[in-house]
Amino acid sequence: MSSRPGAAWPLVAVFTAGYLASYLLPTVVGRLSAHLGLSPAQAGLVGSALLLSSAGAGFTLAGRVERYGARTPARAGLLLAAVGYGCAALAGSVPLVVLGVVVGGFGSGTATAVAAAGIAARRDPHRTSSLGLLTVSATAGVLYLTIPHLGGGHRLPFAAIALVALLVWPATARLGGATTAEETTSPVTGRLPHRRSGLVLAAGMLVWSMAQNALWGVSSRIGITQAGLTEVTVGAVFAAALGAGLLGVMGAGLLGARLGRAVPIGLGTVVIAASIVLSSSARDLGSFATGEVLWNTFYPVVLSYLIGLAASLDVRGRWAVLAGSASSVGVACGPLLGSVLSEEAGYPVMGLILGAATLLVAAPVTAVALHTGGRPLVPGSVRRRGGAPAALLAATTGGGLSGAVPKLGSPEQAVTELRVPALRRRRLVRSAIRTAGPDGGSGQSNAYASTSDR
Repeated sequence: MSSRPGAAWPLVAVFTAGYLASYLLPTVVGRLSAHLGLSPAQAGLVGSALLLSSAGAGFTLAGRVERYGARTPARAGLLLAAVGYGCAALAGSVPLVVLGVVVGGFGSGTATAVAAAGIAARRDPHRTSSLGLLTVSATAGVLYLTIPHLGGGHRLPFAAIALVALLVWPATARLGGATTAEETTSPVTGRLPHRRSGLVLAAGMLVWSMAQNALWGVSSRIGITQAGLTEVTVGAVFAAALGAGLLGVMGAGLLGARLGRAVPIGLGTVVIAASIVLSSSARDLGSFATGEVLWNTFYPVVLSYLIGLAASLDVRGRWAVLAGSASSVGVACGPLLGSVLSEEAGYPVMGLILGAATLLVAAPVTAVALHTGGRPLVPGSVRRRGGAPAALLAATTGGGLSGAVPKLGSPEQAVTELRVPALRRRRLVRSAIRTAGPDGGSGQSNAYASTSDR
């Protein structure tokens, strides 16, 4: 987190506006089917078009947010979201609704990409992403409680998303000409680090998100047609589930990195798979509500750790944007996959297939978390990217920098490599680099000074 109070809230606001459309996907797909005369598969296809457009924006902006700055693309994304979803809300024909959905989806993806790049540059991306998920869950929960009572056909969900984009617009004034680069702690290079781990994580998030949103896209129809509930009751269940998700995200924020990333991702995914099976086979209010609440409690927890894991792979946020865009592709394919599976095999069989896919993808993603999660500092260790023992620091600083010693279990800290130009390397002598002494730097010369450029 930034040391400046409130420095995270503009990113959280933009994150909320970008993610809200996917959170409202069940009511969007359900109302498109009920009020525009679309079949469930056709309505799911419109939802997929929205999310594919969002993913396209993410792939387009990956690695380019730094170049354009954060404020300009964030404002462009929010403007596209407001205009696109606003037009979809006002339109009465299917082609115009689809056009508005595609434009709005591109705006949502742009806003999400800006937020992901900014979150990745922070010292604690997991905490910031947890706060973003907390905010978007709360916003979606309020809308699920109010939209069923207001009617409005397909117009109201789109109007709500457009309104949130407009309300978030003032927050972009707090975004600088570039993302929060002052928190960057490693050198900026053009090469993507951790390529193999990043590709495995992106592919895993694609399948993981596809399975989640295949169920999420048809959850409303499961509650109404299979469990025999009303739209108001289903909306109340969704609001309660998202409320449980708030508690889960808060718990994840408090837990932080105490258990690492592998345990929450692996164990949480197993619970999610069981919840998918329970929810898809529900035939009454109790089983439907239990499955939805349990599922939505763990879903944002695992997602927050996945976002934090992607952000940790590259401080510039490129893997965060790429993995998030891959996740958006999975989210986009989810509604269509859920509609096709439910129509061809029924909801219970669909749940078994999605649960099995979720379990299969848990292994490689957890392995990435184990491989790239970093090693804790242990007493007496001196690492190139870590800290130094307390005795060594005390000897070199006179004991005056007690806070400089990382606590036991702290993650490794990246350092910036200093590159010496070739013409100046010959002039670099042993006495040129000294330790920081109390008399303004007149300590002993650094024994590790070298004339070679490493």
